[in-house]
Amino acid sequence: MKQNIIVIDYGAGNLWSVLNAIRYLGSQASISGNPEEIRGAECLILPGVGSFRKAMETLQHSNLAQAILEAVQLRGCKILGICLGMQLLGSHGTEDGDTVGLGLIPNRVDKFTDRELSGNKIPHVGFNTVNFAECKGLFSNFSDEADFYFVHSYRMLPENLQARLAICHYGVEFVAAFEKNNICGTQFHPEKSQTNGLMLLDNFLKL
Repeated sequence: MKQNIIVIDYGAGNLWSVLNAIRYLGSQASISGNPEEIRGAECLILPGVGSFRKAMETLQHSNLAQAILEAVQLRGCKILGICLGMQLLGSHGTEDGDTVGLGLIPNRVDKFTDRELSGNKIPHVGFNTVNFAECKGLFSNFSDEADFYFVHSYRMLPENLQARLAICHYGVEFVAAFEKNNICGTQFHPEKSQTNGLMLLDNFLKL
């Protein structure tokens, strides 16, 4: 497993729960908001809760956005975005106005609409079933589906994302998780998803 694992601290994440899950799996990890440490990491985890716009503003103003892009795009560092962290990997988000994301994948993030939810409530909270198109890589050792824990009002649509995908249905299909080369994301919280979440984190660390 990768030894230089950094959980990125930008003031908007469930840092300690993620860190404790990684350590439980037997890997060394640390929390850091230092751009230089992030540029040199072998493996990055970007958790997140809150506003897409505010999170991106923080990442930009602290030089963390550039550090993440350099690590991932130039050095091939692996990254896992969790919940808001996954959304930030996309091209744009509409929360609090249209905001440019990190752009590591081409997809937009938008809010669930009442029309498409068919009576389901916003936010989407609790365990829901995730379906895997291919049980390899990030999704190794799973059957065709598994349950994970979600808390979100915004979602990423699956169109045009050329990646290994996991899809969830909540009135409408959305991207629950993906693996595209060294870039991975989960809309659900693996650190709150019990055994399935730990299995997925372990798969990521072994990629």
